[in-house]
Amino acid sequence: MATVRKRRGLRSGQSLNRLIPNALTLLALCSGVTAMRYALDGVWERAVIAVLVAAVLDGLDGRIARALKATSRFGAELDSLSDIVCFGVAPAMVIYLWSLHGAGGFGWALSLLFAVCCALRLARFNIQLDNPVHKPAWMQNYFVGVPAPAAAGLALLPLVLGLQFEVSIFANPIITGLTLIGVSALMVSRIPTFAFKRVKVPGRYVVFVLLGVGTSFAFLISTPWITMAVAGFTYLASIPYASVVFRRKEREMPEEDLEDDEPE
Repeated sequence: MATVRKRRGLRSGQSLNRLIPNALTLLALCSGVTAMRYALDGVWERAVIAVLVAAVLDGLDGRIARALKATSRFGAELDSLSDIVCFGVAPAMVIYLWSLHGAGGFGWALSLLFAVCCALRLARFNIQLDNPVHKPAWMQNYFVGVPAPAAAGLALLPLVLGLQFEVSIFANPIITGLTLIGVSALMVSRIPTFAFKRVKVPGRYVVFVLLGVGTSFAFLISTPWITMAVAGFTYLASIPYASVVFRRKEREMPEEDLEDDEPE
């Protein structure tokens, strides 16, 4: 009987609204693949912008899915597959073609390392979907490790700086290689990082936040590379602060809540 109902549900179709999140995910995937095409053509500015567009679309699809109550396991799996391409493979290919190809096989190995660490992180996320663990509400404001879109942005920081200052030192394989190693480690680490999408803004600060968003967008349009660089370094600076705040709250948490947080 359940099988018959599922077949009838598939034949009856789905609301167009429920398809919007998956459509955005596919657009993000297309943008990530396009970034690799631009990298192959040596158009580095467009390659970076394509990854940025993929990150924006990735941030929108989940929010829209929750707003429309259109979340599904299919959407979650599609999102993970898109993320590995957009934020694992694409940045690794862009950085390899821009800089690390000069280091030969070692440069390729570092590019593979970044993509593999992204895949491991996303696999860990999928496992958490299958085995949800009770957590206190305040823990929902933190990620474990650096999320894939942020990691892609950090990996591209040398390229962004190179575009801004037009100095060849940022394309040095040593600099880009160390950057990939560090970001790869952050992706698979257990370091708590801020999940800004879960932050609630007090009503009296909403106007100021909106003004900040508008100003940031204006800077992104007028001076994109330095704005991206500042955003990247600001995020990096927030990681140790997030860790300190998380550990302090963890110490203040009752012992019974700590026990509940452990997987069964």
